[in-house]
Amino acid sequence: MLDRSVSPGLGRLPAALLAVALGTAALSACGGATSPAADDSAKGGADAGAFPRTVKSALGGEVKIPDRPKRVVVLDTGELDDVTTLGVKPVGAVSPHMKTEGGFPSYLKDEIGGVTDVGPLLEPNLEKIISLRPDLILSSKVRHEKIYDKLKDIAPTVFTETTGGPWKANLKVHAKALGLEKQADKRLKGYEARAKALGAAIKKKYGKMPSASVVRFVAGPTRLYQKSSYSGVVLDDIGLARPASQSSTDPARTMLDVSAEQIDKADADLVFVTVADTPDKTQQKDVTSNPVWKDLPAVKHHRVFNVPDETWMSGIGIQAAEHMLADVAKATGVQLPKS
Repeated sequence: MLDRSVSPGLGRLPAALLAVALGTAALSACGGATSPAADDSAKGGADAGAFPRTVKSALGGEVKIPDRPKRVVVLDTGELDDVTTLGVKPVGAVSPHMKTEGGFPSYLKDEIGGVTDVGPLLEPNLEKIISLRPDLILSSKVRHEKIYDKLKDIAPTVFTETTGGPWKANLKVHAKALGLEKQADKRLKGYEARAKALGAAIKKKYGKMPSASVVRFVAGPTRLYQKSSYSGVVLDDIGLARPASQSSTDPARTMLDVSAEQIDKADADLVFVTVADTPDKTQQKDVTSNPVWKDLPAVKHHRVFNVPDETWMSGIGIQAAEHMLADVAKATGVQLPKS
């Protein structure tokens, strides 16, 4: 489950800081000076004539965005993947809360140089966000509902309902807030065509679609990810079959917790494994040393593949999904179709 806790330290912001936020927002509206980061953020090519505009938010109803955003702050990894997919470098972002080595996602390293970390994800640093003078903040209700009122006092804030499974719909919301709907549509169609082509290549090689299982080791029970999860949607775009234990399309049920003795529920032709925490904090050793795991056909025939948690779980966007396509192509021994 997602931890919605908010630090008691995120109480009422100092009046002076809020005054700074309001003052800098007014400065931006009047054409105030921008930093190099702001210039980078504007490279997405939004049509300035498309503003002002209103965007429907999961909190706050219709949010008015007066001008083309130039200083964007994103408060989750899906939002980070989305805005950089559209050519926008945010001025501030949070890093994944389950990334053991810390820092921003490595698969986005070429796109986020100089971006300020305003995390942690579950307790964003509001003072630091204010100091960046954002003109748009993107997040979700499931992550930051408790601090929405504080965020909207800093800058126009657009929330989606949740994260994970509805990542494509979320992309469209973020694109609308940025004025980049056409670019988002083009990228999404390109990704979906590539995923479909990969599935066709796999089916041609094997004569049928193999099944795929997704196992994640975290601090706590081991998780199997459903069709309704982010990774589940990507595997479904490819056309891979899923075992019965991971066939749920219920958006409220994206994972199944299993014990070491229940790991036979992960049985599939291909098993993809991610590790969210340091191995000693998870049940990975107990699971993989268990006879039930060792008896899985995928284990016996060396069809278990370790894949990055930051793309298969935390990425939640087109760029992470494209890395998933590459992992599946490698696991199935087919050539990844060109984008």
